[in-house]
Amino acid sequence: MRLDKYLKVSRIIKRRTVAKEACESGRVLINDKVAKPGTEVKENDIIEIKYSEKSLKARIINISEHVKKEDAKEMYEIISGDEDMD
Repeated sequence: MRLDKYLKVSRIIKRRTVAKEACESGRVLINDKVAKPGTEVKENDIIEIKYSEKSLKARIINISEHVKKEDAKEMYEIISGDEDMD
């Protein structure tokens, strides 16, 4: 699954356009490498999102095309940082 879509489906970032902009500006890393919006994500990848004052690091647990809002948090595990980035 594309990184920008995963960020939206998992509700780490609430809108795909915001996820895409974050990736394009170099603020999203996968396994410590800068990632583009179309980068494919896999289970056990570590995603790090950097904002001006905030940072979020999470491990991908599950990849699914469609998830209910209440089940979205089961797609990842927070390693460090603030949970609500958007």
